[in-house]
Amino acid sequence: MINRVVLVGRLTKDPELKYTPNGIAVARFTLAVNRTFSNQQGEREADFINCVVWRKQAENTANFLRKGSLAGVEGRIQTSSFDGQDGKRVFMTEVVADSVQFLEPKSSSSSQQRPQQQPYGGEQGQSYYQNQPNQQNYTRVDEDPFASNSGPIEVSDDDLPF
Repeated sequence: MINRVVLVGRLTKDPELKYTPNGIAVARFTLAVNRTFSNQQGEREADFINCVVWRKQAENTANFLRKGSLAGVEGRIQTSSFDGQDGKRVFMTEVVADSVQFLEPKSSSSSQQRPQQQPYGGEQGQSYYQNQPNQQNYTRVDEDPFASNSGPIEVSDDDLPF
Protein backbone atom coordinates (compact mmCIF):
# COMPACT_ATOMS: atom_id res chain seq x y z
CA MET A 1 0.00 0.00 0.00
CA ILE A 2 1.24 3.48 -0.83
CA ASN A 3 0.25 6.68 0.92
CA ARG A 4 2.54 9.51 -0.27
CA VAL A 5 1.73 13.17 -0.83
CA VAL A 6 3.89 15.88 -2.40
CA LEU A 7 2.55 19.45 -2.34
CA VAL A 8 3.82 22.91 -3.22
CA GLY A 9 1.77 25.90 -2.13
CA ARG A 10 1.54 29.00 0.00
CA LEU A 11 0.60 29.17 3.67
CA THR A 12 -2.80 30.76 4.27
CA LYS A 13 -1.77 32.05 7.72
CA ASP A 14 1.12 31.78 10.16
CA PRO A 15 1.68 28.22 11.46
CA GLU A 16 0.32 27.39 14.92
CA LEU A 17 2.98 25.86 17.18
CA LYS A 18 1.95 23.91 20.28
CA TYR A 19 3.57 21.36 22.55
CA THR A 20 2.16 18.05 23.77
CA PRO A 21 2.11 17.37 27.53
CA ASN A 22 5.35 15.42 26.95
CA GLY A 23 7.01 18.49 25.41
CA ILE A 24 6.89 17.38 21.74
CA ALA A 25 6.46 20.27 19.29
CA VAL A 26 3.62 20.12 16.76
CA ALA A 27 2.80 22.78 14.16
CA ARG A 28 -0.35 22.99 12.07
CA PHE A 29 -0.80 25.06 8.94
CA THR A 30 -2.93 25.21 5.82
CA LEU A 31 -1.36 25.16 2.38
CA ALA A 32 -3.16 26.73 -0.59
CA VAL A 33 -2.28 24.62 -3.64
CA ASN A 34 -3.29 25.86 -7.08
CA ARG A 35 -5.10 23.41 -9.32
CA THR A 36 -3.54 22.69 -12.70
CA PHE A 37 -6.65 23.73 -14.66
CA SER A 38 -8.91 26.78 -14.86
CA ASN A 39 -12.64 26.89 -14.12
CA GLN A 40 -15.30 28.00 -16.64
CA GLN A 41 -14.53 31.66 -15.90
CA GLY A 42 -10.86 31.09 -16.73
CA GLU A 43 -9.77 31.44 -13.10
CA ARG A 44 -7.44 29.08 -11.29
CA GLU A 45 -8.92 27.56 -8.17
CA ALA A 46 -6.96 26.32 -5.18
CA ASP A 47 -7.31 23.52 -2.68
CA PHE A 48 -6.72 24.34 0.98
CA ILE A 49 -4.94 21.41 2.57
CA ASN A 50 -4.43 21.04 6.31
CA CYS A 51 -0.91 19.94 7.29
CA VAL A 52 0.73 18.92 10.54
CA VAL A 53 4.45 18.58 11.27
CA TRP A 54 6.18 17.32 14.40
CA ARG A 55 9.27 17.87 16.54
CA LYS A 56 12.20 20.04 15.35
CA GLN A 57 10.67 20.52 11.90
CA ALA A 58 7.56 21.89 13.60
CA GLU A 59 9.65 24.48 15.45
CA ASN A 60 11.54 25.43 12.26
CA THR A 61 8.30 25.71 10.30
CA ALA A 62 6.76 27.98 12.95
CA ASN A 63 9.92 30.11 13.23
CA PHE A 64 10.66 30.64 9.55
CA LEU A 65 7.42 30.35 7.57
CA ARG A 66 4.70 32.99 7.58
CA LYS A 67 1.41 33.63 5.84
CA GLY A 68 2.15 33.68 2.09
CA SER A 69 5.42 31.70 2.32
CA LEU A 70 6.00 29.20 -0.48
CA ALA A 71 6.63 25.72 0.91
CA GLY A 72 6.98 22.16 -0.28
CA VAL A 73 5.52 19.38 1.84
CA GLU A 74 6.13 15.67 1.54
CA GLY A 75 4.25 13.26 3.74
CA ARG A 76 1.18 11.07 4.02
CA ILE A 77 -2.58 11.55 4.31
CA GLN A 78 -4.09 10.72 7.68
CA THR A 79 -7.76 10.61 8.60
CA SER A 80 -9.26 10.78 12.07
CA SER A 81 -12.57 11.43 13.76
CA PHE A 82 -13.80 12.70 17.08
CA ASP A 83 -17.02 13.85 18.75
CA GLY A 84 -17.53 17.61 18.36
CA GLN A 85 -18.88 19.96 21.01
CA ASP A 86 -22.38 19.50 19.60
CA GLY A 87 -22.06 15.72 19.99
CA LYS A 88 -21.83 15.05 16.25
CA ARG A 89 -18.98 13.02 14.76
CA VAL A 90 -16.32 15.21 13.09
CA PHE A 91 -14.09 13.72 10.40
CA MET A 92 -10.71 15.24 9.66
CA THR A 93 -8.23 14.67 6.84
CA GLU A 94 -4.74 16.15 6.97
CA VAL A 95 -1.25 15.66 5.58
CA VAL A 96 1.30 14.51 8.16
CA ALA A 97 4.52 16.04 6.85
CA ASP A 98 7.73 14.05 6.88
CA SER A 99 9.55 16.97 5.27
CA VAL A 100 8.81 20.70 4.93
CA GLN A 101 11.00 22.58 2.46
CA PHE A 102 11.29 26.37 2.50
CA LEU A 103 11.13 27.31 -1.19
CA GLU A 104 11.87 31.04 -1.02
CA PRO A 105 14.73 33.07 0.37
CA LYS A 106 13.67 34.98 3.43
CA SER A 107 13.82 38.35 1.68
CA SER A 108 11.28 37.50 -1.04
CA SER A 109 8.33 36.09 0.88
CA SER A 110 7.29 39.04 3.06
CA SER A 111 8.47 42.22 4.64
CA GLN A 112 7.88 40.97 8.18
CA GLN A 113 10.84 40.81 10.53
CA ARG A 114 12.13 37.29 10.97
CA PRO A 115 14.86 35.85 13.15
CA GLN A 116 18.18 34.96 11.54
CA GLN A 117 17.62 31.65 9.81
CA GLN A 118 19.64 28.53 10.53
CA PRO A 119 20.33 25.57 8.25
CA TYR A 120 17.21 23.50 7.81
CA GLY A 121 16.64 20.31 6.02
CA GLY A 122 14.73 17.94 8.20
CA GLU A 123 15.52 14.37 7.33
CA GLN A 124 16.48 15.10 3.73
CA GLY A 125 19.51 17.25 4.67
CA GLN A 126 18.81 20.10 2.25
CA SER A 127 19.41 23.65 3.38
CA TYR A 128 18.02 26.84 1.98
CA TYR A 129 19.06 29.21 4.76
CA GLN A 130 22.31 29.62 6.59
CA ASN A 131 23.90 32.29 8.73
CA GLN A 132 27.36 30.72 9.01
CA PRO A 133 30.20 30.45 6.48
CA ASN A 134 29.75 27.80 3.81
CA GLN A 135 29.88 24.31 5.25
CA GLN A 136 29.47 21.09 3.27
CA ASN A 137 27.97 22.05 -0.10
CA TYR A 138 25.51 24.69 1.04
CA THR A 139 25.30 28.05 -0.70
CA ARG A 140 24.09 31.08 1.15
CA VAL A 141 21.10 32.75 -0.50
CA ASP A 142 22.83 36.16 -0.26
CA GLU A 143 25.93 34.94 -2.13
CA ASP A 144 25.39 34.59 -5.89
CA PRO A 145 28.27 32.51 -7.27
CA PHE A 146 27.47 33.74 -10.80
CA ALA A 147 27.23 37.47 -10.01
CA SER A 148 30.68 38.41 -11.37
CA ASN A 149 30.44 36.28 -14.52
CA SER A 150 28.43 37.88 -17.31
CA GLY A 151 29.38 35.34 -20.00
CA PRO A 152 28.18 31.81 -20.65
CA ILE A 153 28.89 29.16 -18.07
CA GLU A 154 31.27 26.48 -19.33
CA VAL A 155 30.66 22.93 -18.14
CA SER A 156 32.85 20.01 -19.17
CA ASP A 157 31.58 16.46 -19.52
CA ASP A 158 33.61 15.56 -16.43
CA ASP A 159 31.45 17.93 -14.34
CA LEU A 160 28.16 16.23 -15.28
CA PRO A 161 26.78 13.67 -12.83
CA PHE A 162 25.53 11.38 -15.60
